[in-house]
Amino acid sequence: MGKNKKEYSSMFKKLFFKSLLTVIVLLSAAGKAEGQTKETFPFVQRDSTLYLDVYHPANPREDHAAVVSVFGGGFVMGKRDDSLQSKTARILSERGFVVISIDYRLGLKDSAKVSELQGLLKIDDLFSYCVDIAVEDCAAAIAWVCAHATELGIDTSKIILTGNSAGAITVLQLDYCRANALPPAALLPEGWKPAAIVPYAGGVVCRKRDLRYAAPPAPTLFMHGIEDKIVAYKHFGLPFSSGMNGSNNVSKQFNKQDFPHWIIRFKGIGHEVAGWFPNSAELFCCFVDQVFAGHVSRLDAVMTDEALTPTIWTTMNMLQMYRKVDS
Repeated sequence: MGKNKKEYSSMFKKLFFKSLLTVIVLLSAAGKAEGQTKETFPFVQRDSTLYLDVYHPANPREDHAAVVSVFGGGFVMGKRDDSLQSKTARILSERGFVVISIDYRLGLKDSAKVSELQGLLKIDDLFSYCVDIAVEDCAAAIAWVCAHATELGIDTSKIILTGNSAGAITVLQLDYCRANALPPAALLPEGWKPAAIVPYAGGVVCRKRDLRYAAPPAPTLFMHGIEDKIVAYKHFGLPFSSGMNGSNNVSKQFNKQDFPHWIIRFKGIGHEVAGWFPNSAELFCCFVDQVFAGHVSRLDAVMTDEALTPTIWTTMNMLQMYRKVDS
């Protein structure tokens, strides 16, 4: 006996919803395979709420390692989900890392605040202020991540910090403040230390002549263009601000105190190194794996890469960059 219209309609609905569910599951699985799953959480309240994005890998590393990633932009621009941050998160999550991309306050973005501070601070003090508040927010993000480590599926002893340009300065400065018990890092969990740091064109602000670490810093992979004049390779910032040190100077201090690190120098290249991550993923992972295996000592190399060629960023200095941003 044939089925009536109502029975056919019911069968069609069941088949349709079953097919739709299959498509959703397949799309979800495909998204996970590409490392695209992401959650967003608030982590601290400042003048406004700051957020972080957590990218979950489809196949987490067995060591439950995580990467906290900090965007660049001269403390005047940039976002936690800009194209470079999103690409960095995707590539690292495909390699099994939980990736956390964070907000932080941009001290030079609020022109009214900058004008107010310029009346109170010298220009190099203004830059230090911008770095300090970025470090405070990075420390708050790490504290949140550590407090939620179980839900995130990470090992807090295996958190790597990375960043480019202003983000690279932020992660290096955070570890300098942690090692020297300085206030900007006060929100870090007691006894916590990064497993490793991978800064792309970064440096450390130090008011003292001697860039000394009271406690050992995390193993660090410095990468910097020798011709960089924005975050300068040796000394960065404004004239007479002798406490601002680029990767070359920080590496010298690491050598003095016998701290393990790698430094990759790019001859003839400037600030382009700040955006080199997508082409350095294997180097990043190699360094991290060496750190986790306890094998990192010192490596000092001059490197070339076809993906890094001189552009306007090779000749541009910090003041020219800020004028370009304002225009």
